[in-house]
Amino acid sequence: MSPEPASPIDPSDLSRYRPNVGIVLARADGRVWLGKRSHTAGPRNWQFPQGGVDAGESLADAAARELLEETGARSVRMLGRTRDWVAYRFPPSYSRSKAARGWLGQKQIWFAFRFLGEDSEFDLAGHHVVEFDEWRWAKLDEVMDHVAEFKLPTYRRVIDDLGPLIAAEAFQSEV
Repeated sequence: MSPEPASPIDPSDLSRYRPNVGIVLARADGRVWLGKRSHTAGPRNWQFPQGGVDAGESLADAAARELLEETGARSVRMLGRTRDWVAYRFPPSYSRSKAARGWLGQKQIWFAFRFLGEDSEFDLAGHHVVEFDEWRWAKLDEVMDHVAEFKLPTYRRVIDDLGPLIAAEAFQSEV
């Protein structure tokens, strides 16, 4: 099943898109962390951690905070980020609170982090809002098979932008 074509998003006017960060967390072998959204029907209900930016918070601080809140991961090192906003529209059927507050979608800066800890560090219930009820390590090239269809163009761009950074980091770990 292919995604419906997205309406073009004018990058010069992102004022109606909620500021957000996304995080690609990668192990030394290049596998990335995927979480299964709690209370979300499958099969395309897996995603990378992401979340809003608080007032006065830097994008990098928001990424580290969201990663900790959603996964419990503390042992991380930032590898890099996307240069520009990556935006997506909420689908017409999307009725969650963000859409109800007038946002057309989300604009995101995406960060790549290297995970330096042990898997036992992950705690999906460590924050009062539980985003994920399962997690797993995945190959970067299998991520697109598990993400919500309306997010596919965003994930394709993020993988294209940050994938080489993650691969280079994994290569350095092998040397």
